[in-house]
Parts: sequence; structure tokens; C-alpha cells
Amino acid sequence: MAIPQTFIQELIARADVVDIVGRYVQLKKGGANFMGLCPFHGEKSPSFSVSPTKQFYHCFGCGKNGNAIGFLMDHAGMSFVEAVQDLAQQYGMQVPEDEASPQDRARAKEQKEKQHTLTSVLEKASSAYRRQLKDAPRAVAYLKGRGLSGDIAKQFGLGYAPEGWRSLASVFASYDDPLLVESGLVISNVDEGSTEEKRYDRFRDRIMFPIRNIKGECIGFGGRVLGDEKPKYLNSPETPVFSKGRELYGLFEARAHLRDKGYALVTEGYMDVVALAQLGFPNAVATLGTACTNDHVQKLFRFTDAVVFSFDGDSAGRRAARKALDGALAFATDVRSIKFLFLPAEDDPDSFIRAHGAEAFSEYVKQATPLSRFLVESASEGCDLNTAEGRAHLSSNAKPLWMQLPDGALKLQLLAEIADLVQLTGRELSELWMPPARATSKDGARARRSPDRSAGFEAGPSSSYSHFADPDTPRSGGYGPRSSAPRSRLGGRARPASRADHATRILLGHSQFWETLSGEDHAMLCELPEPHGTLFVWLETQLHEHGPLTWNALRSEATNQPFEALALRLMAEAAATPDPNDDSAMELQDVLLRLAIDRIDAEMQQIAALPPDADVSQRYRTMKDRRATLAARLDALKKTLSEKV
Repeated sequence: MAIPQTFIQELIARADVVDIVGRYVQLKKGGANFMGLCPFHGEKSPSFSVSPTKQFYHCFGCGKNGNAIGFLMDHAGMSFVEAVQDLAQQYGMQVPEDEASPQDRARAKEQKEKQHTLTSVLEKASSAYRRQLKDAPRAVAYLKGRGLSGDIAKQFGLGYAPEGWRSLASVFASYDDPLLVESGLVISNVDEGSTEEKRYDRFRDRIMFPIRNIKGECIGFGGRVLGDEKPKYLNSPETPVFSKGRELYGLFEARAHLRDKGYALVTEGYMDVVALAQLGFPNAVATLGTACTNDHVQKLFRFTDAVVFSFDGDSAGRRAARKALDGALAFATDVRSIKFLFLPAEDDPDSFIRAHGAEAFSEYVKQATPLSRFLVESASEGCDLNTAEGRAHLSSNAKPLWMQLPDGALKLQLLAEIADLVQLTGRELSELWMPPARATSKDGARARRSPDRSAGFEAGPSSSYSHFADPDTPRSGGYGPRSSAPRSRLGGRARPASRADHATRILLGHSQFWETLSGEDHAMLCELPEPHGTLFVWLETQLHEHGPLTWNALRSEATNQPFEALALRLMAEAAATPDPNDDSAMELQDVLLRLAIDRIDAEMQQIAALPPDADVSQRYRTMKDRRATLAARLDALKKTLSEKV
């Protein structure tokens, strides 16, 4: 459903974010804003700020931020459309129909009703399975034998499917209802040469694990046998409400704990998730009998910036880890952590913790293999690095993995590390993997591009990185124009007049970068003075609804917006097609670090003007330490780039 952007802006303008957040969080006035305990991570002192003037919330502890729509999505688990509809209902507004045909709208309405009906059917079955568990001593004994308590079984809604072939006939008024087949609860067969339909329950004599979506609705089941029969686990089939490639078992139960623990622990089975939750690791989730996909990883990074994949140490575990690596590479930005935990071959997380304790397992988590190291290990497998052939083989293996990484410091460092292993310079490996583009001259001869654009790592007077300067270089305010020094050239384009302009132009031309930024960066951009701040709040809303968009798509949506003139001015010189050697990702890192340093400088000046006391001194030291950290990151970025020259 496409909701007109004008309606979304009107809704955000009418909705009071203080009122919306205040229904879930106890807020108290603190200066110009309201403060409370962050609902996204555990804390004892309020660091969660809600601004009535900017209609924006931000946590200074975990970095979570957004507007009223974003809050309902992140806290209540709603989709974008659901959050808009919920807000509209609260404020007596009617969500307008989109431009779809009446047939398309009717199909969308029918699909939504079907999904609601299917989840209702599955919820009813889940309730029946929970009741059956109480009267199933074998099933109860099995769960107790696995060390599970009644409380944890209740928390995850565990149940039991009886042995009978048609047990659900006593639960549903009509066992012939097509919804029972469509929901995956019942199997329908017609024998060859016969017209008679045979129906029977899919799940029989199994412990039942209800699979919930992020809103807590039952969308499917996993069933485990009590003995050693095959298959040991049986999942619901793909249905209109359930897709194994998109859903994670236990995510609904774990969503708050992901923030408390600081990372998501991805395991291989239902029992691992439930047992780990009881043993002190409620931040565990599991894939549903399938390899970890991009959708799985993207969904996890909505709740945390760190993911640890846990696998058995045997060959099957290594294969599963390799598939998880493929799913995670596109999300391995410089502000995220992805690691791989390999337990001894004879253990899974449940058995390991029971044998060695939670503290020993925590140590394994801390020592998990970083994505960068696992990438190199995977690419090196079977390669004899003592021979030129083996090193060439490593280069061939590593290239497709490295190419999937987002632009950033991690990608540059890995290029250097792989280059050392294959005994090439970073420049040579870069040119091997990404040959310089060639252009045809008028007389038909082939000519190389100028060296400063060959692979994105060259530097010189016209390089995109020649503007990297010391963070202490004198300048005017961080949000205003720079000094009157001559404007440098960036990739052949005139440099914008301010850092805010620069960040705006990059993100309008490369909106996919927004997803790679930290919550702190999001808040900083959305809190910029007008019109930049309003533009970034609008951009975040667009990306929530549609995902990454081209500038042409954004341009049509920006019509009549208060920042339209700014956007058109900044993008007037933007190329219609991004250059594959574009340095914009690194430019964005640079400008965001400088914006953050400018912001801290301004805050430090304000603090320094206050009457001195212990609290003021502590605040100043904290800001000074934060500035030093950012300056070190900027220095590291410059150093990384200079080493690639």
C-alpha cells in the first residue's frame, strides 16, 4: 500500500510524539525536552529524550531515535503502514487510498483479511496444544529431562500435539475448513486414481514450538519428536503469513533482551533458544531449518548492532557458518559487529552451558571469530600460500566475498590484509579486482582513466580525499558555511558550502548509506537546523516505507516540501548514474565525524561558560574524551586512506 507523502507529513505534523511515547514511557519535563528511561535498553538513569519542538526522540545511551511513526514500529513492532494507520486512527484522520486500481485495492484488502484469519486459526491451535501439554506426562517428562522449567515453557508457549491423526478435529468446528490446510496445520492428499480427499494433522506426537512474528502473532510451528524418529524437527510449510527465509524463532521473546545484552546470539535450533533463555541468555534466536539469509540479518540489525552466530564445531557447523557469512557480508558496516562462535564438535549451546556453566559460554562469546578473520579463513581454505598458485587461488576466493562488503574502513583494511597474504600491494590487488575503466578516444584508441579515479584508493591534488584535514583546523560553525578558503573539487563536482550540505547531497544520491549509519549519526542529522534536519527526518520516513530509493524517486516525493529548493540545488550537479569508483561512502564517514566534532566543540564552549563545579567539570571531561575518540577515528580513517596510496 503506497500512502501519499503529503498525508504522512500532515500526520507527523498533527501527531504529538510526546503524547505517543508517553503512553509507553513515563516522561518528565527537563528543560526544553521530556526525559525518561529508555524503552529500548535497560538503564537506571534517564537518557531518553523526547523533543516536542522537533517531534523527535533520541536515546543518548543506545542511540535509538526517530519520530512518532518510527517509535510505533520499533517499540510496538508495527510495520510502516500499520504505524501510519494506528496514528491516523488516534487522530481521527482517514488514510487516503493510493493510486492503485480498485482490483488491486480489493486484492490487498483480501490478503490482509486472509492473513488475520490465518493467524487467528494458528493462535487457536496453539492454545489447544498448550492445553494438551498439561495432560501429556511423556511430553512433560521430556521437557523436564531437558532441564526446562514450567515458567520457561509458558513464556515460549510450548505445547504438545497428540498422537492421533485428526486431533485438531476436536478443536475446529469444521475439519474440512480450507484454512486448516492453508495455515499448514492439516495435510490434504488425494490418492492416484481416486477422487477422495484424505486429511490428517501435520503435527502428531511432537513438542510444539509456536513461531511468532515481531508483533507476537502465531504464524507457524516447529514440532520436535520425543524420541529419535525422523525427521527430528518438522516446520510449518510456507504460507501467506510464514516464510522461513524471513522469520527467526524467538525474536519476539528476545527483542528487549537484545538491547540489554548488547548482541543477538543466533543458534541452530528451537531447543537451544529456549534452554539458553532459561540459563541466562534470553537474547538467543534461531533460524527455522534453513540457512541464515540477508532478510534474517537485516531484521536482527533493527534491534541491535552486534550479532554472534553460534555453530557446532563439526563440518556441518562450518558449512552453516559459511552460509551465514554470505548472508551477513552486505551488513558488515564499520559501526556493526558480526562474529562467529564455534563450540567443540560434541557440544551445542545447551549442552555446553550445562556442562561448563554460563560464565564459560560467555568467554566463548567474547572470543568469537570476527567476520573479517572468518572471511579470510574461508577464502584461504584449501589454498597453499607457499605457492603462487595457492595465493592466486586465495585471491580468486576472496574477491566475491570482499566485493559484498559495504564501503568503509573495514573493507579497506581487509583489502590490505588479503593483499599481504597474496604478496601484492593494496593498489595492485585493487586494480586486479576492479580494473580501471577505459574510454574510447575519437580515433578509436583505448585510453586509461586518469590515475586519481582508477580504483577509489589513489590520492592526489584532485582526489576525493585531498580534503581530509586535521579536526583542529580552524573553521566556522559546524552547521554553517566554511571559511572563505577556495572550494575544493570532489570527483569533478564543486564541494558544497557546508558539511550539512555535503552530507545531504551524499545521502540523497546514495540513500542506501542511511541504513549503514549508527543511531547517533541518525539523531545528529535529524537534529540539524532547518531545513537540513527536516529533510533528514523526511528521508528516514521514506526509507522506512520504501527502502533505498534513487534520487529521481526521492525528487518526485520532495515536491512542495519545505526543503525542496535545498535538495534541488544540492543535486543539480549529481550524476544520474553512480560511478562504480565513487568515493561517497568514505566522504560521508569523513563529514559525519567532522560534524560530530563540531557539535561537541560547540557544547564544550557552552559548558566552559558555566560557573565551575564538580558536575560541570565532569561533563566537560566527558565531552573532551568523546571528542578525542572521534578525532582518533578521523585520524585512523586518514591513515587507512594514506596507506592505500
